[in-house]
Amino acid sequence: MSSVSTQIIEGNPHLRSLLGWHLQQLGYGVFQSANLTQGQSAFQRLQPDLIILDADLSDGSGLEFCRWLRRQSPVMVLILSTRVTEADIVAGLKAGADDYLPKPFGMQEFLARADALTRRIRNPIPPAYLDYGDLKVDLVQRRVKLKDETIDLTPQEFSLLYVLAQASGLPLSRLELLQRAWPDAIDNPRTVDTHILSLRKKLEVDPRQPNLIQTVRNVGYRFNAEASRKAALAKGTPGAVVSNLRPTAAASS
Repeated sequence: MSSVSTQIIEGNPHLRSLLGWHLQQLGYGVFQSANLTQGQSAFQRLQPDLIILDADLSDGSGLEFCRWLRRQSPVMVLILSTRVTEADIVAGLKAGADDYLPKPFGMQEFLARADALTRRIRNPIPPAYLDYGDLKVDLVQRRVKLKDETIDLTPQEFSLLYVLAQASGLPLSRLELLQRAWPDAIDNPRTVDTHILSLRKKLEVDPRQPNLIQTVRNVGYRFNAEASRKAALAKGTPGAVVSNLRPTAAASS
């Protein structure tokens, strides 16, 4: 039995119901949307693990919606489409789809592809790159860029930043940071304060009023990813909404 939450965004009501029924028989949690407007609203409310996405919906481009999804979440996306050329498939994958299934297709192939994506959800590949707008962290090369400028961090500063970032905004105590970010056992919590101060000097606009690495009173420190993202948006980075996904018939080809 699968516990994967699945959203089907498919314009054909018969196909939508059929796909949903077969997935439910395998234990998937399924909810359905008939178009992109419904799909965006349901996605924001329910945050599914897997999306089955029709590329040719009546109210917009499925590929543009896929690009929008990629800016919101690491959700798995399986695109279904009547467009079957190699160029179409490549375009779908470049838009951010994890898999692309041309119509018509057999139900067993569909279920096998859904199962393959489900296994990837259960056993995710660790990320190699973190993007927080102005702040970008390369986990392979252990490099940090702020506003496209490389920031020179020591190995210990990088490890501390990585542990804070991986906590997804949750505050971590000094003891937790010592246990997770330091390679050797250290029992002096003030060591954390020293390195936090050094990080702030390198990453914050005003280290005396830190916005990215925040102090949580009586707890420790937290990484405020939204600070970097909001700074990028304030400079005019566009955000996609369904109302902008309405190409003409010619543009949607």
